[in-house]
Amino acid sequence: MATKIRLQRGGRKGYAFYRIVVADSRAPRDGKFIEKVGTYNPNTNPATVDLNFERALYWVETGAQPTDTVRNLLSREGVYLMKHLKGGVKKGAFDEAAAQKKFDAWKADKAKGAEAVRAQDAKAKKDAAAQELAQEKKINEEVAKKVAEKKAAAAAAKAEEEAAQAAEAAAPAEEAPAEA
Repeated sequence: MATKIRLQRGGRKGYAFYRIVVADSRAPRDGKFIEKVGTYNPNTNPATVDLNFERALYWVETGAQPTDTVRNLLSREGVYLMKHLKGGVKKGAFDEAAAQKKFDAWKADKAKGAEAVRAQDAKAKKDAAAQELAQEKKINEEVAKKVAEKKAAAAAAKAEEEAAQAAEAAAPAEEAPAEA
């Protein structure tokens, strides 16, 4: 029986969620499967993969053929690296402890790289928020300046109007004593 490691779709419309399953190659995508070895959620950033590492490694070693997407997921999780290292142990290139040490070093380096990417994303978000705030402050200052100019113009017009009214009131008062 030819087995495949493939994705089985779940989730709602527009929000895909996949199970990573081992199935007969003739079974339909969402049909009957032999074993569930993990889940894959592409909606998170970065995409979340929850994998039963030992079972995935077992099925890859026994000849189950993964689809392209699953092969990429398994490769990112280190299943193919471990298969490669176990092959080296079988050939006598190094022992089991050295293989585990190499795998742990790879995993630590991968985790460090992922942390660096997360930190870079967080810094980019923080910088974008700071830039947005600076632009908003600039716009608010311009609006406040325009409002102050309008208020100053209105106050000047009101003062002019009051001065004109005072001048008109003073002019008849000056003319009245001159006639007497």
